[in-house]
Amino acid sequence: MNYWLIKSDPDTYGWNEFVAKGTDMWEGVRNYQARNNLMAMKTGDLALFYHSVLNPAVVGIARVVKEHYPDPTTDDKRWVVVDFTVERALHRPVTLKEIKEEPLLANIALIRQSRLSVMPLTVQEYQTILHMAGQ
Repeated sequence: MNYWLIKSDPDTYGWNEFVAKGTDMWEGVRNYQARNNLMAMKTGDLALFYHSVLNPAVVGIARVVKEHYPDPTTDDKRWVVVDFTVERALHRPVTLKEIKEEPLLANIALIRQSRLSVMPLTVQEYQTILHMAGQ
């Protein structure tokens, strides 16, 4: 199993909207590195759902339920989507400030490539964030 972090501005598409849908596609990715990360995802992989912009924090966990397929929101064949389902909310959000202060997360892509919307996590990074959330 692989671990990921997916970012969204909660004013555009937030955790609550995702929870209301239950399962949804992650669309609109227009960055090659993020697209390649979507293409590397496998059914069953877990992704931390991160609210960006205002009050940035990891707020929940999603599970990949359908591997990449063409993005139906564009005619451009270069872009893909992945379907996720809600796994669970975190007991408490883990803020960007907390992530930056945690030495075990010093090399996390969230800090090194802050504009990347889909990024891999190591097992240690994933588990550290869950531990910080009280899980």
